[in-house]
Amino acid sequence: MEHGGRIVAKVLKSRGVSRLFTLSGGHLFSIYDGCRAEGIEIVDVRHEQSAAFAAEGFAKATRQVGVAALTAGPGVTNGVSALAGAQANGSPLCVLGGRAPEMRWGAGSLQEIDHLPFVEPLVKSAETVKDTGEIAAHTAAALDLAATAPSGPTFVDFPLDVVFSEADSEVPAVPVEPAPQPAEGVDRAAALLAGAERPVIMAGTGLYWGKGEDKLRSLAEALGIPVFLNGLGRGCIPADHELALSRARGAGLQGADVALVIGVPIDFRLGFGESFGPETKLIPLDAAPNALTANRTPDLDLVGDIAATLAALSESAQGASRRTDRWLEELRAVDAEKRAAEQEELNDSRSPLHPVRVYKELGEVLDRNAIVIGDGGDFVSYAGRFIETYEPGCWMDPGPFGCLGAGPGQAIGAKLAHPDRQVCLLLGDGAFGFAGMEFDTMARHGLGVVGVMGNNGIWALEHHPMKFLYGYSVAAELRPETRYDEMVEALGCDGILVRDPDDLQPALTRAFESGRPTLVNVLTDPEVVYPRKSNLA
Repeated sequence: MEHGGRIVAKVLKSRGVSRLFTLSGGHLFSIYDGCRAEGIEIVDVRHEQSAAFAAEGFAKATRQVGVAALTAGPGVTNGVSALAGAQANGSPLCVLGGRAPEMRWGAGSLQEIDHLPFVEPLVKSAETVKDTGEIAAHTAAALDLAATAPSGPTFVDFPLDVVFSEADSEVPAVPVEPAPQPAEGVDRAAALLAGAERPVIMAGTGLYWGKGEDKLRSLAEALGIPVFLNGLGRGCIPADHELALSRARGAGLQGADVALVIGVPIDFRLGFGESFGPETKLIPLDAAPNALTANRTPDLDLVGDIAATLAALSESAQGASRRTDRWLEELRAVDAEKRAAEQEELNDSRSPLHPVRVYKELGEVLDRNAIVIGDGGDFVSYAGRFIETYEPGCWMDPGPFGCLGAGPGQAIGAKLAHPDRQVCLLLGDGAFGFAGMEFDTMARHGLGVVGVMGNNGIWALEHHPMKFLYGYSVAAELRPETRYDEMVEALGCDGILVRDPDDLQPALTRAFESGRPTLVNVLTDPEVVYPRKSNLA
């Protein structure tokens, strides 16, 4: 006989879970006791949302299931935005919830609320375990389902009296996954790609979860297909690969005759389909059927295991004649022209700094396998253009749900997953307000995350468009030159203020070499307007 918390922890251990992200709550004490007995590290944060984001960051860095435990009522409601973000990202996240006792349900116990109705739309499964003897089966099912393609978040909660009670239990065996199968229609897709003169590949987060980067590279190299990446797809082809032509993405997508779109919903990031030319034959490939029904209709939908499908496409491509030399030459010229045009911004000597100058200096101190996390609006939009990513799992952002405050948690999870690698957290000064207290978490757990802040004293993503529309902005101003560096010092971290571009690279070098959690607070020019072209709605 064992109490429910120890049963939970044994199941976690059986699935290779090494860390539990949480914020202390009495409903979870028995689970903590179980984790301590099983040697699972308990990582406590300052807000439940950050616990879930940290678990997601760990998942993104490892491609394993991240696990968060959130106490009953407000603990779970605080984590809902992170669950929604994980759903949009397809992140394998399992949230364990506390819950008011079942024996008094309906009497108004502390934090009594039924979580399932508002959690269910955001997860692959949501269950309440009402029998201690069933804890092992339900916990294992939630963990296993989160990892099953298409991956995504799951939720299971445990009433206080159930998880503190004892029962006999047996941990279910890890299920054996069936052999992955390529999508139907792969032969037709292979023929379209082999016959194309202007093919492109647009790949994103689903490629990363599907572990398809090697097969993608083989296919692209066999046929000479330029590759464009977003989300967690960044780094699945190194940024310096001859087929990675990020600056030519607009021209490439518009000019393509065939586009293989891997693990990317055709949403606002792809102009709802209008980023591609009107004559482009569109071939989406994903592990699940397309859920977006109001956008451009594909010419051929591939639904199946991403790596297996890419392997089949690559095999078909071996020995095929390359027809893309002229196309690649054209796109390389566009890429080179765009890079040349960026030099003025990259070398801008203004003070406060141009945001692009920050990324020039940062690029010179980041290691090739550094993990970069973006949390902000315009400041991080610039990062998406200028930060180069060379390995899978090295770029994280909130994803299409766009929930600010995700960054510090994801940085915590990433640093715990890879303690010997640089972890760089890019923050707007607005985004800092959502989860800046997590620098306390970094200090307490000795996590040498380096935060780089673009501090322009405004919500730039809203301030500039509102001024364009109305001639003024409201609710988009922050306090100029706030000393966030001093704030993190009060939390036990290091802080550095940078006003001049010549001081930035020494500050960054010092921050990464220190091994301590640090915030480099860079004052950036609020008059710089990000050249946004995408239609967000």
